[in-house]
Formats: sequence, C-alpha cells, structure tokens
Amino acid sequence: MALATLPSHPSPSQEQARSSVRGHILFAACVFLSLALAWKLSKEIEIIYVSALFAVVLMPIVFSIMNLNIRGWHPSRPIAIILLIAGVVLALTIFFTVGLPPVLHDLRQFSEDLPHRIPEVVAKLKKLPLADKIGIDSLAARAEGAVSATAGYLFTSLPLWLSHVFDILTAAFLCIYFMLEGEYAYKFFLSLFRPDQRRRLDATLQKAEVKMSKWLLGQGLLMLILGICSTTVFGILHVRYFFLLGVLMGLFNIIPIAGGVITIVLAAGVAALDSWPKMFGVLIFYAIYVNVENAFLTPRIMKSSVDLMGLTVLIALLIGTALAGIVGALVAVPTAALITVIVSEYAIQRDY
Repeated sequence: MALATLPSHPSPSQEQARSSVRGHILFAACVFLSLALAWKLSKEIEIIYVSALFAVVLMPIVFSIMNLNIRGWHPSRPIAIILLIAGVVLALTIFFTVGLPPVLHDLRQFSEDLPHRIPEVVAKLKKLPLADKIGIDSLAARAEGAVSATAGYLFTSLPLWLSHVFDILTAAFLCIYFMLEGEYAYKFFLSLFRPDQRRRLDATLQKAEVKMSKWLLGQGLLMLILGICSTTVFGILHVRYFFLLGVLMGLFNIIPIAGGVITIVLAAGVAALDSWPKMFGVLIFYAIYVNVENAFLTPRIMKSSVDLMGLTVLIALLIGTALAGIVGALVAVPTAALITVIVSEYAIQRDY
C-alpha cells in the first residue's frame, strides 16, 4: 500500500495566513513601542506640539509682512520672521524699561507690606458676626506661615524655574524653525496619504489653521482690553499696586476662566487691605466686565472665529490642565478648535 506523500512546502493560502499573522504581530509591537517612546518623551513631544501650534497661529502675521510692498520689494519669509521677532523684542524691551519697573516696585512693596497688613485685616474681620467661631487668629497665623513658606518655596525651586526658562527658549527656537521649514514637513506629512485623501485632509487642516490663527488674534485683543480696563479702574479706585494687578489681569486672561478667577481673587484681597468698599468696587467692576465680555466682546471677537460651545471649552481646559498644567490650559482652546474641525469633517454624518 503506497503512502500518501505530504507536501514539502505550505500552500499559498497558508503562507498568506502566516504572513498576515506576522504582520499583525509586527504592527502591535510597533504600536507598543511607539506608545512607550511617546511616554518616555512626553515632555519633548509637548514642547514640539506647543511650538508647532504657535507657529501655525503666527504664520498669518508672517504672510502679512511678506505681502508688504516697499517700493516694489516684498520681504522674503526669513526677513518677515526676523521682522516679527524684532517687533516682539521691541515690545518686550519697552515693557521691561517702561512698564516693568512700576510692576517690580509694586511687587516689592506688596511683599514688604503684606506681613504688616495682615493684623489690620484680622482686626477688621473680628468685627464681623461669628468671627470667633471661624477662628480668625488661627487663619491669620496660617496666612503668615503661608507667606514665608511661599518665599522659601520660590527660593528652593529656582533650578526648576530655570529649567522652565530653558524649555521656553527651546520652544521659541523650534517655533522659528517651524515657521521657516514647517511647510516642507507639512507637505511630507500629506504625501503619506493617497491623492484623494490628501486633498480632503489639506482642506480640513487649512480650515483649522484659520480658526486657530483667529483665536490668537482675538485672545490677544481680549487680553489688551481687560488689562487696560482693569488698570484704569484700579487706578481710579486707588487700589494698591494697581499697575501690577492690571498687568496680571491682562496676562492671565490668556488662561480662560481660571486666569480671571485667580487674578480677581488677588486684586480683591489687595483692595481689602485698605477698605471693604475698595474690595466691593473691584468685585463689582469684574462682575460688570465679565458680563460685558460674555455678552458683547466674546461673541463679536471670538465666536465668529473659534465657534466652540462653552461645554467644549470647559472640557478642553479640564483635560489640557490635567495633562500639561498651565501650558495645557494655554493650548487647550486652539487644540479643541483643531479637533472640532477634524471631527466635523471625518466623523459627523450629515444628511445631504
């Protein structure tokens, strides 16, 4: 009886199945390796992302400079970036030479006066009803301890702040390189997709770029308006360190919701060192400004450009702050605008 001969080589279907299994294993290994690498380089990826994001929102300014017609000469992209940097450096120089000395003077005077003003505030609080049950004396002792602890923390954390300064400088240089060479990286990224998908993705990202650029312009205008209004009102109310508080109000407005809450609590606390009417005046001003901003300024400045629901902004801020702290809060809204445009194009099913 003849024995059946076994095939010496696997069939094409078996070879294809084995190749598919190997491909899936290799893909899974690459995914896990990429996730591990991203976790290891999370800080560097954060710096790269923030740099690329600000390069995107600053490019319209660069293009506007490039479109200038100076006796038939148009600045090239490197010249336009140099002019943009020169403008930023000039603005910082003016601020440090004209605006910073009053801020430093107010900050130094505030740090010197605060320990002496706490007993006066405690004496005023003791006149309030139920002050004894609250434990005003213990709260004052804790406040004085918190001031000294904060000063010690700032001194001991100086190396950490220096590392943050280095990260900011790194992000600034990367932003410049993204503005110079980001177009080539963008074209390479699009080349990874098929032509039909490439055109659709390019149109979607261009739409997101317009939204994010308008967000930066609108946010800068809102910061300027709040800074000018708060400085003027605090000066009229004769609030101590009004210039410092006004500058902080404008700068911290770039952090939606949380920035305003932090600065108004600080301003109201400083005004309370002098009198309760000043504190109530500061709170009334901020309440009026918030209503004017939400009802009039934001709809006209931001709504037409970013067009995000309030719930979307809050969720973006929550996630961004949890992931990257203040930096995450800064880029939360433009990132939400980017994600919203992509989801609207690729995920939402419309009835045509």
